[in-house]
Parts: sequence; C-alpha cells; structure tokens
Amino acid sequence: MSRAFVKEDGNDLAPLPDLPIPDHPNYVTPRGLAALQTRLRDTQSRLATLRARPDRLDKLPEAAAERDIRYLEARLRSAQVIDPARQPLTAVAFGLRVTVAEGSGQTATYEITGEDEADAPLGRIAPHSPLARALMGAEPGDTVTWRRPTGPLELEILKIEPPDDPQP
Repeated sequence: MSRAFVKEDGNDLAPLPDLPIPDHPNYVTPRGLAALQTRLRDTQSRLATLRARPDRLDKLPEAAAERDIRYLEARLRSAQVIDPARQPLTAVAFGLRVTVAEGSGQTATYEITGEDEADAPLGRIAPHSPLARALMGAEPGDTVTWRRPTGPLELEILKIEPPDDPQP
C-alpha cells in the first residue's frame, strides 16, 4: 500500500477557529452568569474525558471542546452582571419581563436576557434583538412598533414585572 495518503504525524490538528464574539456589551443576569459558569465546567469536564480516551485518533471532538472553552472564558471575562431585582418596574429594562398585546388582542410575555441565555421558546430575548430594542424604555400603556421582516407590528405594554426565576 502506498503511504502517500497516510498522515504519519496525527498531532498537527490546527485549533478550530474561534466562535465569533459580538462587539456589543455582554450583559448577563445572575442566572445567565451561573449558566455560563456551568457550561464552562461541563465543557472542561467533557474535554478531560475526551483526553482520557484510550483511542484518541479523532482529535476533532477535543479541538471543538477547546474552542468552546475559549468562547465561554471570553464571555465570562466580558460579562456585565445586571441584577433584575435592582431594576425599577416603571419601564422595560434588561432582566425584566414584559407582557404586551398585539392589535388583535393576543398577548405575549418576553424577558430581556443576556445573549447566551436568550431562548425564544421560553420568551427570553437578547437585548440587541429588534424586539428588545423596540420594548426598552417603554412604560405600561405605551405602544411601540416592532419592525419585523414581515412588516411592523404595534405592541401595547400591559405590564412589567421581575422574572419568575431571577437567581440561579
């Protein structure tokens, strides 16, 4: 068999490119900070397990874990914790939940959270999203316009409240 296509030294796997880090501030809630710390510990543990494998021919999972650790460490270094409990409930702000009504009368509740804890099915939106930008600073009774790709939507602010589970 020809050795032309066989790599003799399997140790030269270049690190995977870093995950992109957004330019804007990294606001996090205490819950979001705890989640990032947990993700980092879990990823470090996964990397240790990968490195302990007897058969380490495939180094890609290790490289992916190392990349994820670099990302999580960068996110933790740049984290600016904002405690929702310290936010007044007079206007929509980071960390708070806001209930809105569309013109049709349908209601929805959103919580403005850090980017890394945003989760649309849970109603958690990032502060730099178009919806969050439309809501920020609005007070109960105000109407805001959410500029969506499908067209603008008018939303009436019904109530502002602290999150259900603000702490980790």
